Order: sequence, then structure tokens, then C-alpha cells
Amino acid sequence: MRKKIIKDKVSIITPMYNAEKFIGKTIDSVLAQTYENWELLIMNDMSKDNSCEVVKRHSKMDARIRLINASKNVGVVKGRNKLIDIADGEFIAFLDADDYWHEDKLEKQIKFMKEKDAAISCTDYTRVTENEKSINEIKVKSEITYTDLLKNNYMGCLTVMYDVSKVGKRYFKEREKNEDYVLWLEIIKEVKKVYGLQENLAFYRVLDNSRSSNKFAAAKVRWDIYRKEEGLSVLKSAYYFVIYAIIALLKTK
Repeated sequence: MRKKIIKDKVSIITPMYNAEKFIGKTIDSVLAQTYENWELLIMNDMSKDNSCEVVKRHSKMDARIRLINASKNVGVVKGRNKLIDIADGEFIAFLDADDYWHEDKLEKQIKFMKEKDAAISCTDYTRVTENEKSINEIKVKSEITYTDLLKNNYMGCLTVMYDVSKVGKRYFKEREKNEDYVLWLEIIKEVKKVYGLQENLAFYRVLDNSRSSNKFAAAKVRWDIYRKEEGLSVLKSAYYFVIYAIIALLKTK
């Protein structure tokens, strides 16, 4: 039986593993939202620290926060997909357990999506250190096409929101890295464009041990996506890869 989707509600998808140090800030940024019609679904992937205790303290005070415990270690992709299954919001948004939002993120983004009649959107965001020191700001284009996205992944997962009533529930492919990028490419081919809200509404925490910290591995993954996931020719793959590499180098300066 299909779960009934609740109009205007936002289901926030948060996988969590050993996030005791950051999860409180993440939850607080959701609680502070000026838009109140949301649920925060947190998948505890068998954390060994006190992450669950932090979540439970918050959930006792606000029933919109739900902690779901995995019976075995499932990883980020399966964790997100399980939460998407559970979600009953018209809108699906993503917020990892070490990231956080501006207080008006949901309100502004939903208003923006309704004005644009958008199936999917993203926003500008700031990359910060573990101690919340600003590194740089990631800007998005007002309209992002499939070709744009092949050149540069503008879409920070913590800023993406899609409308279930327009595209259905969309799930991540089981991949070691860049599963979000593959999903955005899949959706954009269907809806033709992603709308970018050019306002900074989120903070992405760059961790030393993050899955995206190894630049060489990230480059290999990007090439595999061009060739295997998107089926691009060697020539087209090389073209987009050079652009991707140049943009990546500029980001480090």
C-alpha cells in the first residue's frame, strides 16, 4: 500500500553514523526553521558513540523528529533510501548529520519552487571546516541543464529539494561515492532543468575523513560516471572531464 503524501510537508532525510559531535547543531538548525510543516527522519546506522542519545533528547521535545535504527550497518545510500520509503512529505530534502541550514532555508526554497513550478531545486551554500570556519561559497546557476551539470555539480546534496508530486519518490543507486550526483543527472534528464535559488541557505562541513576528501579517487569516480552511468563517448567524457578538473582546481585556490 502506497503511503499517502501530505501536501506542503517537507520530509528531511538524515543518515547518521557516529555523529555525536555535530548532530545536535544539525537538529537545532531544523528546529529553528521558520517553515514548520516538516518531519526530520534520522537513520541511525549502528552508531557506536552517543549520537542516539542526542537525537532522543531532541525527539522527546519535538515529535516531528523521528529516529529509525538500522538492524545492521547499511551505509549512507541504503540509509537514505529507507528514509525516503518512510517519508510522507510532498517535498524531500536532504541534510547530512554534520551539516546545517539557515533558519529560513525551507521557507524560502518552497516559496521559490512554487513560484517556478519546479520539480527540483538547489541553493547556494558555504563550505566550512569542522570548527565552522568559512572555506568558500558555492554558487548555483539560476537554471541548470543536463549539460551544465555534466560540467560541474552545482547541486550540494544538503540544498537539494524535489517535489514528490511531480517526479515521484526518487532513490539513490548503490555506489561508493557520488550517488547524489548520479541521481541529479537522472532527474534532470527527465525534467530538463533544475532551478537554482541564488541565495546562501546552508553550511556544508568539510571533514578530513569525508568520502569526498580524496581528490584522485573523486576524479576516477567522475570519469566512471561519464562513461558507465551516462554512456558518453570517450571524446565527450574527456571534454567534460577537462572542464570538471579545471573547476575543481579553481575551487582549491
